[in-house]
Amino acid sequence: MIPTKKELFHLSFYSEFGISLDGYSRLQQAVYWDGPDRSITNVSTSTSPAHTTFNIENLKESFQTGEELFVTVHAKDFDSKSKSYGGDFFQAKLFWSKTKASVFGEVVDLLNGSYSVHFLLPWVGEAQVAVRLIHSSEAVQVLKRHRDTDSDRVYFNGFYEGPGPNKTRLSEAVMCNVKWDKNGLEHMGTGDCCCEYKDPRTEEIWRCQRPKSLPCSARANFGKLIPSLKTLQSPFTHLPDVAEKCHPGLHTPVPAGFYLNDVWTSFVCSTRHFTTQTTTECLKDKHIYMMGDSTMRQWFEFFVKVVPTLKQMNLHVQYQSGPLLAVDVKNNIDLHWRAHGIPLRSRKSAVANLHYISNEIDDLAGGSHTVIMFNLGPHFTTYPLDFYTHRVLRIRKAVLALLQRAPDTTVIIKTVNTGYKVSLYSIMCSNTRRPHCDAHASQIVTTSYTYFVTLICVAALKVLLTNNLTS
Repeated sequence: MIPTKKELFHLSFYSEFGISLDGYSRLQQAVYWDGPDRSITNVSTSTSPAHTTFNIENLKESFQTGEELFVTVHAKDFDSKSKSYGGDFFQAKLFWSKTKASVFGEVVDLLNGSYSVHFLLPWVGEAQVAVRLIHSSEAVQVLKRHRDTDSDRVYFNGFYEGPGPNKTRLSEAVMCNVKWDKNGLEHMGTGDCCCEYKDPRTEEIWRCQRPKSLPCSARANFGKLIPSLKTLQSPFTHLPDVAEKCHPGLHTPVPAGFYLNDVWTSFVCSTRHFTTQTTTECLKDKHIYMMGDSTMRQWFEFFVKVVPTLKQMNLHVQYQSGPLLAVDVKNNIDLHWRAHGIPLRSRKSAVANLHYISNEIDDLAGGSHTVIMFNLGPHFTTYPLDFYTHRVLRIRKAVLALLQRAPDTTVIIKTVNTGYKVSLYSIMCSNTRRPHCDAHASQIVTTSYTYFVTLICVAALKVLLTNNLTS
């Protein structure tokens, strides 16, 4: 098959980062999402959670820990007719509320309207199966179409400030968005309508409508203009502890672990549970750099809360975007967090404080006392997947260079949460205050894992999904 012009452009870009045609093809296969085989003209033909059913294939009176449970989901429409194609986005878990136990179930699309789910049985006691339809196949296709063509449904403000007449100060707010395959610019005009800002290292371009009274150089701040299926239960009659010490490069099985008594146990390697003292000892003599969204900022807040000698400094910045700093002089710990740069749906923030992750990593010397943690995802769900992929590849390039000059640097990647209770981006993904573009977030997880799994240790654990599916 002869590549299209768009594919040739992407292949040229990917080759800059050492990604072959085969590697590009593998990613396309990994993020492939099935969909309707015909035009949908009636909502009644879409998947209905009330009519969809599932059954446990190997149900029996009791099981041994370590056995597997096999479930088949049969998707049906609102007329109770079986679906003949895949593409529905289901999430599944095995759980028991009384013991706060849960484990993630991998859902495999059979592309014919049915889905297989398998669970590992890791604890002694009872359990329930929960399957939830997040988005129907039809909804996924609508969301994908708007994500790829209507990125301007979520846009940002550029704030300009400068001197005015008679020693006054002028201030203007204008619309901004990324310049990407012409997406997101439909309402911003053409010709000399806009100011363009190109990062010299990432080569990413953002565009803002030209302010009426101030020059393009006066840009100072940036910000955003701001049902479950029936469950079955069956009694089950603990897996041995994983003895291997955790280290980069270990295979991550599915599931990667489970909760019992609200405590996470890993199937990857020996799980450690930290006290305040052992946490402090672990962080001692470390320079820790966290970059990402609010879920990474929660890690920063957690460490500040858990380590009493770690004191947060007031840098007088916008808290939502940072940078934030906490210092423990006694134990020689400095902890940093900053947002991952635009796109960032946050309050008005100084442009000078919004740095790209790849640029930050390029500016770090690294070494055995340096720990880098980052994540990237939710703020990209309303943009084409290629835009996110390009950002990931630039970070990958920066990480490769860092590990080449300082191979003893610790790099930790936090993958994307896909179970938001409240939609931050409902303008794009939903007209209800329910989980947003989880299907898009799932593709983002796959993209990150594809490009980082062979490079360093990726924490692609379905922890939050496992713990929150039915709550």
